[in-house]
Amino acid sequence: MVKITVDGKVLEVDENNNLLEEVLSQGEDLPYFCWHPSMGSVGSCRQCAVIEYANDEDERGRLNMACMTSPREGGRYSIEKAGQFRAQAIESIMINHPHDCPVCEEGGECHLQDMTVMSGHTYRRYEGKKKTHTNQYLGPFINHEMNRCITCYRCVRYYNDYAGGTDFGPQASHDNTYFGRWQEGPLESEFSGNLAEVCPTGVFTDKPFGKQYVRKWDLQTAPSICTGCSVGCNTNPGERYGTLRRVVNRFNDEVNGYFLCDRGRFGTGYVNSDERITVSMTRASSDADPHLASPDEAMSQLHVMAVDAIGIGSPRASMEANFALRDLVGKDNFYAGVSANDLAMGQQILDIYRNRPVNVASIKVIEGSDAVIVLGEDVTNTAARIALALRQSVKNLGKKMARDMKLPDWHDAAVRQLTMDRKSPLFILSPHATRLDDVAANVHISSAEESARIGFAIANAIDSSAPAVKGLSKEEKSLVDTMADALKNAQQPLVVCGTGSFSPALIDAAANIATALQDGDKKANLAMVVPEANSLGLALLMNGSDQSLDQAMSLVADGDAKSAVVLENDLYRRAPADAVDSFVNALDNLAVLDSTQTRTGEAANLVIAAGTFAESSGTFINYEARAQHFYSVFKPKDSIRASVKWLSDQKLSEITAACASSITDCGGMANLTPGEDFNVAGMKVPRQQHRYSGRTAMRADINVHEPKQEQDEDGILSYSMEGVPATRDATVFNTAWSGGWNSNQSVFKFQSHTGGALKQASHGQCLIENNSKTKTWNEIEKDNAPEGDFAVFPLYHLFGSEELTARTPAIQEKATSAYIALNGDDAQKLGLQASDGVALEHNGSVPFIIRSSIKPGTVGVPVGLEGVNFRNLPDGIALEKASSWTAPEKWHAANIIASDRASSEGEA
Repeated sequence: MVKITVDGKVLEVDENNNLLEEVLSQGEDLPYFCWHPSMGSVGSCRQCAVIEYANDEDERGRLNMACMTSPREGGRYSIEKAGQFRAQAIESIMINHPHDCPVCEEGGECHLQDMTVMSGHTYRRYEGKKKTHTNQYLGPFINHEMNRCITCYRCVRYYNDYAGGTDFGPQASHDNTYFGRWQEGPLESEFSGNLAEVCPTGVFTDKPFGKQYVRKWDLQTAPSICTGCSVGCNTNPGERYGTLRRVVNRFNDEVNGYFLCDRGRFGTGYVNSDERITVSMTRASSDADPHLASPDEAMSQLHVMAVDAIGIGSPRASMEANFALRDLVGKDNFYAGVSANDLAMGQQILDIYRNRPVNVASIKVIEGSDAVIVLGEDVTNTAARIALALRQSVKNLGKKMARDMKLPDWHDAAVRQLTMDRKSPLFILSPHATRLDDVAANVHISSAEESARIGFAIANAIDSSAPAVKGLSKEEKSLVDTMADALKNAQQPLVVCGTGSFSPALIDAAANIATALQDGDKKANLAMVVPEANSLGLALLMNGSDQSLDQAMSLVADGDAKSAVVLENDLYRRAPADAVDSFVNALDNLAVLDSTQTRTGEAANLVIAAGTFAESSGTFINYEARAQHFYSVFKPKDSIRASVKWLSDQKLSEITAACASSITDCGGMANLTPGEDFNVAGMKVPRQQHRYSGRTAMRADINVHEPKQEQDEDGILSYSMEGVPATRDATVFNTAWSGGWNSNQSVFKFQSHTGGALKQASHGQCLIENNSKTKTWNEIEKDNAPEGDFAVFPLYHLFGSEELTARTPAIQEKATSAYIALNGDDAQKLGLQASDGVALEHNGSVPFIIRSSIKPGTVGVPVGLEGVNFRNLPDGIALEKASSWTAPEKWHAANIIASDRASSEGEA
């Protein structure tokens, strides 16, 4: 730490950071455009100019850009005296900027507006003709208005340099510079939506939000958690007039930092979908006509039915909802709602987290790893935010080289120039090419079984006490040695695996590698991806029980159960369709609580209208076993209730406390919120901003008198604009806003250090403490070769594989219907032409694409896409050309090809 003087104030700052970052961290206001905490400094916008004095005698000083300046002991700086230069700089920047703030979607949360006011530029002297541009169509997520650009280059630095995009960039130069694609078309990056938050102006805006636009201050918001995968990114959804309008990032330095994936940002349209279940329905039998049931009638029928029913939980329902169902039907009658294999893998991961000498890696830890191996998990499509973190991990070699050369980490251009193409090692073992291959040191195409064998061999190469592997080829031995050496020599090695391959052997191999890397107090980092928002929570809730969906089906088939209550779960996505048909047909009573129409719900004789995440509060547990609380954004209509409210009459806080006290390792759940009685000077946390408008008029069609504000039974937040502002107390951090900082850039005002952890808000609670230093090993099990001509492996799609987000219109534009992926030689042997379909066992006929990276004799089949139930397939299948076939209406081969980074992957 060094002491500096800024406009007469003595500040103690970190000399390893740039001056801009330190000045902001001290609470001072200094304008900037091009700088971003996650992307370092380039010094292009000239807005953070300060005067730096050489010594105490220097009265004149010199202009320096704060973002490009390292603080020095005794340094003397002035923000105030550089004000005229900054005003002139922004006047130049604004020459071509349109006068369209009143109609710009960024208005009211615009960083450019804030900085213009802060710089003192209030009147435009330029009266000449402005430079104008033609906008591009950039897909369903992002709207383009190039005339608002100030050429700060943030978009390019984020999209290309940070997120790894290749289809976007700057064109021309000087005041003709244009930022876009080489031709119109959807942006290909899975993280394109972050452009709307990274851009300090209104060039890139949220297109779905634009179709139902309201000003930021008119949105009712609440802290929430993304339900799109198991990462648990923190979000801030906004509602107006009973519809969810948008989702923006909510900063959590341990989880998602400043960025979301496009599924999480744009995939919540199902909340407003026409497929929503908005009223409860009941019927005497599955073939009788349904009729409406009032909330009281539905509640009564549900609780009568539950007396002798089994309960089937869900990995997409909250901990509280699952626990309430378990409490309602009885612990012995509660089943996990996932297959036996899925449940076993979840419990296998929990056992590793508890008993192996490993560190469970957060996103922040993943970004800091300097050697990584990914075993069989296509993380870009199963946990995209982890993929973005892995892209940052390969830059750690460059940062180390910079430190060795006495270059600061934040000096982006210098570090890139020094590093060139050198990267920290990332190794990928996968049955097909992935979107991370461009930054990988080595990609080995292999089946899950082969990858597991190589994983076991790597563990043995690192620690000879681990089980040895016989029968490796010369190529495989060389690969094993290379990977083992890189991991062993790393300071922060990381192993990434998961359940995506449906292979327990892969998880065992990953655990062995991480265990082998343990050396005294030094532990390897381990990240195990699970499928859904609360998959690991459901495994915890089972408390070691093996009561899976398979067991529930067997119980019903044997006649030992005649009624079932299914919680937020479409069983046709969990098991073969024939097995689910037999299950529902054997029941006398089936109750389904869900927010959207499903095939399981169609077979029920009681369907209950459940709230989505936006209309509910509760707890999700992510892939790290990190528990995080989410709050309801708005009150649903009277006929809709959160699932937990249908299942129990207890307060949510009481259910959370009961779950925390009775489930192993869940004690930390009790500490996620400040308690239902939390207030500051009698005020609760408002969901509405202090500028919220139209509160009286928005219900004038019903009653001209302003009604009493909705009450929150959970007690922490209020459905009101009255309450304690975050600037006074941010224990429950909702929307970032501070005087003079109306955009999302204001989050630094709530951080302990700019870019660092939030001062007050919860990061969640990591539930599992692991102090183990004992090495134990998983043994290699003999592989059973799958029967059939082709070995099946799963394919995942960020847009389409997840159940709820796939119902969102914007996501559907980027999705496709089902298909299979084949090696070109196999397609030729089957006599397939581009326009042919393929007969797929138990699934009818589907189109195909050629992927040259796939090994002959294997076939990739998508999980979750419309038209194929992956659960219907055995491990090995026969394929043949379909006798008659017409391409499905939703078949979009271009969407698949665009998602394959390697151009050699071919086309349909």
